[in-house]
Formats: sequence, C-alpha cells, structure tokens
Amino acid sequence: MELQQLIYFQQVAHSENITRTAGDLRVSQPALSKMIRTLEEELGASLFDRKGKRIELNTRGKRFLKRVEAALNELNEARNEIQDEEGEVKGTIRLSFDVASSIIPNLIREFRTLHPDVTFQLSQHDTYTASTNFDLCVTSLPIGLHGTEKTVLLNEEIVLAVPKDNALSNQASLRLEQIANEGLISLKRGRSLREKTDAFCKVAGFIPRITFESDDPATVRALIRAGQGISFIPSITWKGATDESIRLLKIEHPICSRSIELHWKKDHYLGQAARTFREFLIEYFHEAEARHIT
Repeated sequence: MELQQLIYFQQVAHSENITRTAGDLRVSQPALSKMIRTLEEELGASLFDRKGKRIELNTRGKRFLKRVEAALNELNEARNEIQDEEGEVKGTIRLSFDVASSIIPNLIREFRTLHPDVTFQLSQHDTYTASTNFDLCVTSLPIGLHGTEKTVLLNEEIVLAVPKDNALSNQASLRLEQIANEGLISLKRGRSLREKTDAFCKVAGFIPRITFESDDPATVRALIRAGQGISFIPSITWKGATDESIRLLKIEHPICSRSIELHWKKDHYLGQAARTFREFLIEYFHEAEARHIT
C-alpha cells in the first residue's frame, strides 16, 4: 500500500467520480481506475459500489476513508512541524472556501508574492463535516464543527443590483417587497448566498421569482453586468461585479447582511505557513471592510 494510492483514494472517495478526479489530479482515467482496483485487491475488499458509470463509497470504504484521512492528517502535521523547525514560511496550505471566490485568487497572489515557497490545495464546499480536510476555512455558513475555532473576517451589507432602465433604478433605496414581481438572477439553491437571500425574501413576505440561476458566481456576475435582471450583491466581496449600466440600491427592510468567518481546527497542528496566512487573511479582510466604510 503506497502513499499515493491513499491520496488518490481520498480524492476519489470525496468526489465519487473517477473522470473528474482524474482531471483534477492530471492523471489518465484508466491509470486512476487501476490504482483504485489495486488498492481494493490489496485490502481484499471493495471500497466502492459500481452502479453503471457511477461509483459510490460503500460502508467499508467509509470506514477506510476515516482511517486514511486520520493518517494523512498526521503525516501532513508531521511535515509541517519539521518544516517549521527551519523557521521558513513554506509548505502547502489546505484552504477551503464557499464564499469570496472573486477575491480569493488575488488574495493568494499577494500572499505568494511575499512567500513564494507556499503552495495551496483549494477546495470549495457548501457543507462541512468533521471529516472535511482543511487547515483554514473561509465561509459564511455556521459550520459549527466540534473542535474548531473561528474569527469574523468581515461583516458586509447585501444590496440590490438593478439595471438603469428598470423603473426602480431612480430610487436610492427600497423595501425588499418592492421586487416581489421582478425577475431575479441568482445562485442555485444550496449556495450560502442563495440560502440567505431566499430567507430575506421570506421575511419580506414573498418567494423570489428566479429567471436566471447558476451554480457559478462568475456567471451570475456576468449576467448582472449584461443587465439581464435584478440580483442581490454582497457589497464588499462582489465589489466590481457591476458596471455603469447597473445601479446599486440599499435595502431598507429587512436588514440584509452576512458575516464571513475564518475557521481552523483546534486539534490539528497548524503549520507556520498556515498561521502566517491566517494573519494575512484577517488583515486583508479587515482592510477591505475599512476601505468600504470610508
């Protein structure tokens, strides 16, 4: 049983998709399938149930995954401890985020300008469990995992982006019920921003009428710039998502805002690179909030 087998198994177990995982790992699909089969032969048991072209982690696979992730975490922490002894900021940071996807790439670029020997493993999740692997997690969801610590990175207002040719655009602000009959551009259900904005609409007494829906925030932002409807906009992390054809209107009622938090696990060794990046994240978001306020 080789370390690479375990790493690849972990990736396949989370995605339950050989083709997508092979692409992410930049290996051929046949090679990845063979590696998983070899691992199962060594263990003398199947770890996945095959259902046509789909695979699904079975009960044995779930138990094995739990052990594999514990072992890989120990190895990762051991590596971080050894690297930290040299006093240099280097190594790999596992960063998970379900929010601020428009600014995370620039944030990482600025950090790596200062610390070029740091690399990142990035993952985007809408839900989190105790087995989710991350050193740091940027989220607007109350993940509430046992054994985690957190700090608030940012509090931001959510406003409405309205095309200038819309009758509402001549207002500086509005009550949310005024858009009850308007077509909305939105993320799909399950995304943290969508869940929040649906809740705001419920408080205002209506179900939003969605005319464009996407699981990609970049597509939503592009549709807004194209003037294809009204949309909710996080005022700081989506700053720059609109152009001169769009008006941003404050929502008077209900109060629409969200908090973005940074989480890390107390029972895991956080290497020097991750600790340095944690401080960088906190300062970066606080400065972004201060610039917005002023």
